[in-house]
Amino acid sequence: MDNEATNLYSIEEFEEKLVSDTLEDVYLALVERGYNPINQIVGFLMSGDPGYISSHKDARKKIMKIDRNKIIEVLLKSFVKGK
Repeated sequence: MDNEATNLYSIEEFEEKLVSDTLEDVYLALVERGYNPINQIVGFLMSGDPGYISSHKDARKKIMKIDRNKIIEVLLKSFVKGK
């Protein structure tokens, strides 16, 4: 095993992982609060209104740290890859 080999990582991969992890956290927080997470997240993405996202478990703070366009881009890439 070569411990001195350089690993290459893409900024894009890190960003996609961050968005994915954040969406999962937000989704679970919304479920715990009894909301329909799909409707709430779509409402947020369409309007930009953070009121769609509960503050439970800092879900609102987490999702507000990410540009909405980046979230939509990652979701679309994931959808296209799944086809």
